[in-house]
Amino acid sequence: MTNSADYFQSLTTWGRNKVATISIPWTITFVYLSLVLLLPIAALMSKSLSLGVSEFWRIATSDVARSAYNVTFVTALLAALINGVMGTLVAWVLVRHDFPGKKFVDAAVDLPFALPTSVAGLVLATVYSDKGWIGQFFAPFGIKIAFTRLGVFVAMVFISLPFIVRTLQPVLQEMEKEIEEAAWSLGASSYQTFFRVLLPPLVPPILTGVALGFSRAVGEYGSVVIVSSSIPFQDLIAPVLVFQRLEQYDYGGATVIGTVLLVGSLLLLLVINGLQQWGRRYAA
Repeated sequence: MTNSADYFQSLTTWGRNKVATISIPWTITFVYLSLVLLLPIAALMSKSLSLGVSEFWRIATSDVARSAYNVTFVTALLAALINGVMGTLVAWVLVRHDFPGKKFVDAAVDLPFALPTSVAGLVLATVYSDKGWIGQFFAPFGIKIAFTRLGVFVAMVFISLPFIVRTLQPVLQEMEKEIEEAAWSLGASSYQTFFRVLLPPLVPPILTGVALGFSRAVGEYGSVVIVSSSIPFQDLIAPVLVFQRLEQYDYGGATVIGTVLLVGSLLLLLVINGLQQWGRRYAA
């Protein structure tokens, strides 16, 4: 009996010590994240699952929803891959070259961060319309950019570019030019130096930037809703589909589509974290 009392007392003391070691910043952080992130996520998933598994599956896999997923994820992936190449080139030029207006170009890369997405959509729709500055050159060939899936692609390229550039720039700045000079002194060509010496350390940050740009493009709404026609089975993306369901007072359908996007975003974040850890191990 005494042993049981001693054990209970030691367990109580251990619990009090653990509670005492919980700092105030940790408590505030946990409460804040619960209110801002965890509770809204739980509310969304609870609302969607309250419809029942069969109804949830029916809405999530409907023809319109699957078409919206295709437009959203496939177009976002293509935009991220394009920016993976072009963003690497832009970052390389900004780090390794000096030219007039460099600071302006460097600041302009962040424009998609600061510019309201609705304004970005308005600008893109104006420039890439059939009579726009750029769209007028494609219209005679029957290529329509604005208000098509191609317009969605252009918008996603626009808003995802800074993620690749800003992820890669610090890595390029830390790379010493002596590495290239050593490779050249050993007889390596410019081609061999880039692909065998410079590119391998850049692969992890490039992949991280692509993943970040992809996840940002998947969640884009403001610019896409203006530069696209939002017609089902053509250029309707999933975030716009959620808004359309809300306009129709179909709150259950909106939460189901939102939950699918939420799960997809969480998986993307896991991939991004994995790429970052892989990059740290590679650098070490």
